[in-house]
Amino acid sequence: MNNSPLKPDLALIHGWGLGPTVWQPVLPLLSQRFNVHVLALPGYGTPETLVNSQPSGEPIQATASFTRTAETLVKTLPDKCILCGWSLGGMLALQAALLAAQGGKTLRGLILVGSTPRFTQGVDWPHAQPESLLDTFIAALATDAAVTLQRFIALLNQGDTQARALGRTFLKQLHADPLPDTATLLVGLGWLRDVDLRQQLAAIDVPTLLVHGEHDPLMPLHAALWLNEQWPNAQLEVFSGAAHAPFLNDPERFARLIADFFHAPAIH
Repeated sequence: MNNSPLKPDLALIHGWGLGPTVWQPVLPLLSQRFNVHVLALPGYGTPETLVNSQPSGEPIQATASFTRTAETLVKTLPDKCILCGWSLGGMLALQAALLAAQGGKTLRGLILVGSTPRFTQGVDWPHAQPESLLDTFIAALATDAAVTLQRFIALLNQGDTQARALGRTFLKQLHADPLPDTATLLVGLGWLRDVDLRQQLAAIDVPTLLVHGEHDPLMPLHAALWLNEQWPNAQLEVFSGAAHAPFLNDPERFARLIADFFHAPAIH
């Protein structure tokens, strides 16, 4: 994309299972007001920027791999950019915001779409998924990764008023990007199982927009409500009738919200 010095930089991070093409339907709207940078996690797609978590290929713990990926992500970001992550990408965006603050790099803002600081349930964290859900996906990946991702698409759209149309969109995107290999998918599931960023939120003081679907079946709305209550610099916007992908349920509202929140007028 052609960058304009008058537009703020906006970096987008996809989630688990679906690569950078997931943002395609909303890119034309965002590009009217932002210099958009579509990032990809290790093993996904062919975007303008590739984030590598472990160049040496050495085995490491899931939380360490997660942190190293976020460290590399911070290095790729333009200074003073807005960082937007969806689902697992939102968790990485949170970690990147923490590291940016520690490393002296400035973020203009943070956007978490269908994302929370912890994916799995705990005794003090009911607003999440049981680990058994991850166990189910891990077992299914050993049999057929493509079929598993199709099941995941059906799950993330449950409760969405546009579930059928979004399902077709996601399936098309799934075939547009190179399919992540099983090792890549298992790394992401390890992150979802082990990462807990709740105690670190107080260290992030950038303006933050929370975008969440009313019927999100993966990252429950109650978790976003908790974030909004605990985090004074956050603003929550709930998309009625949306599930886990509110930015695709109503792309126009999504783009408008981001532009208004960060005061980014259209520049042609």
